[in-house]
Amino acid sequence: MDILSEQGRAALAAASLETDPGSLGAAGRMRKLFTPELAAAALTQVSLRRRARRKFPRADDMFFTSQGLEQATRGDVAAWRAQQFRAAGVEQVFDLGCGIGADSMAFLEADITVQAVESDPQTAALATANLALLGGAPVHLARAEEVEVPEGAGVFLDPARRTDRGRTWRVEDFSPPWSLVLHHLGRSEFSCVKMGPGLPKELIPERVRATWVSHHGDVVEASLWNGEGPSRAAVVFPRDGGRPIDVFSDVPRELPVRPPGRFIIEPDNAVIRAGLVTDIAPSADLWLLESHTAYLSADEPVITPLADCFEVVEVLDYDVSTLRTYVAQHRIGTLEIKKRALDVDPAALRKQLRPRGPHQATIILARTPQGAKAVVARRLPR
Repeated sequence: MDILSEQGRAALAAASLETDPGSLGAAGRMRKLFTPELAAAALTQVSLRRRARRKFPRADDMFFTSQGLEQATRGDVAAWRAQQFRAAGVEQVFDLGCGIGADSMAFLEADITVQAVESDPQTAALATANLALLGGAPVHLARAEEVEVPEGAGVFLDPARRTDRGRTWRVEDFSPPWSLVLHHLGRSEFSCVKMGPGLPKELIPERVRATWVSHHGDVVEASLWNGEGPSRAAVVFPRDGGRPIDVFSDVPRELPVRPPGRFIIEPDNAVIRAGLVTDIAPSADLWLLESHTAYLSADEPVITPLADCFEVVEVLDYDVSTLRTYVAQHRIGTLEIKKRALDVDPAALRKQLRPRGPHQATIILARTPQGAKAVVARRLPR
């Protein structure tokens, strides 16, 4: 691949000096030095590297495709996953469908030997260059289902779920095939399958742990793990950059349903997807506003990286004219609107309420034992 040649690296060095690699001016300057194809490839790589900085500390030395960057695991999450393999005593991992190699790099950094496998020749060449940054072996060009994994080796799979019509949850469209996923999850050796955060619950096999992961407020994936452990778990990377926090339980805590108290608590979305909203603060006196909605309440603040806490200012009936009057009387100009289990478009409602003034507030729309309510609240820091 030209971009990996000596001439390609020279082109990358020149492109990296461009302030706006996507501009016509940058393209014109590069074409005076390199072929049009190489100039375009170098400028594309520099653009991708700059986008990748928020994911990878080594982004400026890595090689990407647009789709590969989009699908690649964030660096912190890949490192967390590699540590799970390390803690299980895994010494060798087969990364079947490695893409640009982000997870394989994390395994290498955790001192785990990696055999990366990729079926696309261009992507495999880029991944080989990325793994070489850490002394990794060249990527094996093959389809995942063609690879025989030796006894004792761990397996990591990240099936592609994209068709010409977009992303899909039809297992017939997965690549590698779903049958291979089930085969490796059924092995005694340690295995993990990365899936999207919208993983349908009916796809979770029996005796497999499903873990939803949020990173700095974004739910980024669900993963399936074989071996011992609870059937549902969540991992939350705090927004302040602290260590990831695990939440797990096979028997979620049962809570009563009552009207809003002095505080409203909204669990992190990974915790919600895992069905563990009642376990964010085991010792706190909590209750639900509605049995099937992920809003909790308490009379004491619950400050945790696992949830947002709001101090209740006033509880109003959910009525547009009532809310508009309240917003106007209190001169609220900055208005956050949150809702669950109600058919409301927050953006459209904000226009109807016409916020204007120096003050700010959060309005939480929720079902309660007293009907739909609009809770005016003040967000507390995590």
